[in-house]
Parts: sequence; structure tokens; C-alpha cells
Amino acid sequence: MKTHASPPPAFGLPELALIAITFIWGGTFLVVQHAVTVSGPLAFVAARFAVAAGIGALICRGQLRHLSKAELLTGMAIGVSIFGGYALQTYGLMHISSSKSAFITAFYVPIVPLVQWLVFKQRPHPAVWAAVVLAFAGLLLLTGTDGLNMVFGKGELITAVGAIAIALEIILISRVSPQLHILRVTIVQLATASLIAVLLMPVMGEAPPALSQTFILSVLALGCASALIQYVMNWAQKRISATKATLIYAGEPVWAGVIGRIAGERLPALAIVGAILIICAGILSEWRPGRLRADGKAIVPSD
Repeated sequence: MKTHASPPPAFGLPELALIAITFIWGGTFLVVQHAVTVSGPLAFVAARFAVAAGIGALICRGQLRHLSKAELLTGMAIGVSIFGGYALQTYGLMHISSSKSAFITAFYVPIVPLVQWLVFKQRPHPAVWAAVVLAFAGLLLLTGTDGLNMVFGKGELITAVGAIAIALEIILISRVSPQLHILRVTIVQLATASLIAVLLMPVMGEAPPALSQTFILSVLALGCASALIQYVMNWAQKRISATKATLIYAGEPVWAGVIGRIAGERLPALAIVGAILIICAGILSEWRPGRLRADGKAIVPSD
């Protein structure tokens, strides 16, 4: 009698891990807002990712000597996209409100399956497209009325390019890192993001910041957070699809809103509706006729 192995759960440890880091991710906005008052954006990006890379190097110092060429190149490619996403978003926030920035950055939600379709000929399932639209609508409501005023100036354009970089980061992690050593690749990508920021500081005319208490504590806090976020992203996306990960990442503004509420900000009624839509989008992304998808390992053609 032939036996069949039980399929992996539709919602397991990788999904829970990504939800946890979106919570941390959402909380970093408050820290960044304080940090950029005492530091330029490039200096802050350079410092936070240098700390993150240093933490990773300490954890696996015995493994770095085994760094392969494939891991080096993969980490550098992902590091470039990480730098683009974080740096451009920070620059954009110097010109536009945080709510408008969140809405424009949300373009990475539909960009991920779109790029996979256009570049890798990986046609999304109709349920995925519906979930992407639902998540995007939820993000629009979550950001409030500012998200409806789509007048593109300097800040808007910079932030939109940053959203594309975030989408590329998610796709690269899913497509090229599954066969590689997670921690070694993470260290390279964090170090690459930091190095690019350092090299661009003199080009952009940005001076090193004063070593104030706010700067040091912010760098240490976000350095630890960045190391954890990137490692968990690399680990989890070896086990689930890029589309599924993207829709979980779309919950990050939900956590940002909750944390903002704790800090004294009120979440409007429309924003609450948006948060519910995002949660529903995550469920819809796993729906298939007659079943819930339970094979979300790596990237599969149906995604």
C-alpha cells in the first residue's frame, strides 16, 4: 500500500517568522525619524548596516573563510537592492510626508509578481492577482487621504524608484539564495549596502555626523534589527514563494500604524479597514479552487 507524506502546512514557521520581522520593520520608522534629525541619510544607512554586518560576522566568524564566489556575488547583488530601497526611501522622506511615502513604497506589492511575469515568464495565478489588488487597496486606505493625491515631485519619484529596489530585493532573495549559506550571504549583502553608502557620502557632499547619543543608540538598535530582518528574510524565503512573502511584508504598515497608535497617533477608521483588507489579501493569496495551497516552497509557476 502506497503512503503519501503529509504536505507542509499552509501557514507555518516561515510565515510566522516573516510576520514577526514585519512587526520589527514597522517599528523602525519611529527610530529613523529621530535619527535623521542628527545624521544625513547616507551616514545613517552606512552605520546601521555596518553594525548589522558586524553582528553577523561575529556570529559566524568561523564560516566566513568558506565564503564562495557565488555567495559573494549573490550577497553583493542583494546588497545593492537593499541600499537602493533604504537610502532612496530615506531621501524621499526629506521631501514628502510619511503617509505618502508608505503609499508609494507599497508599489513593491504589485511589482513583485509583475516583474516575475515579465522577466521570468512566471504567470501568476488569478487568485494572486486578486490578492495583490486587495493588498494594494488596503495600503491605500491605510495611508489615508495623502495617498490619493498622487502629484509626483522629487520626493515621490525618489520613493517610487526605492519601491522598485525593494521588489528586486525580494525577488533576488527568492531566486538566487536558496542553495547558498544563509548567514554568509546575509553578511555580504549588509556589508555591501553599508559600503555603497560610505562611498557615496563624499560624492553627495554629506559630512560624517556628530556622535551624539541619539545617533549611537539609533544605529545600534537598527543595526541589530537589520541583521535579524535580513537573516530571517533569507531563511524564510528559501521555504516560501516570493509572492507569499511579499503579501506578508505588506502587513508592515499595519504594524507601523499600531506602534504609532501606542506612541500617541490615532489610526483613522479608513486605516483600520485597510489593515483588514491586507489581512484578507494574505488569506486570498493562498486560496485555490477546492483547497488552500500548502506547497509554498521556493517559487513555483502557479505563483
